[in-house]
Amino acid sequence: MSYPTRSLSTHMRAQSGIGASSGQQSALSARIEEKRAELEHLKELKDLSGAVASQMEALEQKLSTLTDGTEAIAAVIGNWHNVLGAINMASTKLAKPASAPTNEDEEHDTDVPLPETLVRIPTEHAPTLHAQTENMEAAAAEDASMASP
Repeated sequence: MSYPTRSLSTHMRAQSGIGASSGQQSALSARIEEKRAELEHLKELKDLSGAVASQMEALEQKLSTLTDGTEAIAAVIGNWHNVLGAINMASTKLAKPASAPTNEDEEHDTDVPLPETLVRIPTEHAPTLHAQTENMEAAAAEDASMASP
């Protein structure tokens, strides 16, 4: 009779080693799957972070535009004091009417003279406007001469 050359304990260890090896394989496979899932989440996080960064850059540009607009508005508002002061000075420093009212009724109507109207006329139309004004004055003078015979 021949007896096996291997002992029973070694044979049992070899079978349990195979079982442990497949257990390690499944643990490693599970760990690899976890790492793959983690990698996918990290890629997704990277994409989302890039989107947030681009939105922040767009917001920065909009805020820069807003800042420039605010500075322009501040300059205009700061200038209004000077503009209103110039208008006030121009309206109060204009020459007073030379003719004094002769009737008492007229005197009550013109106690407080109204300020002169400040109008800016473009110079390119000045000759035409001057000619029209002269024509209107001439027509008014003719009407006045015809009305008083």
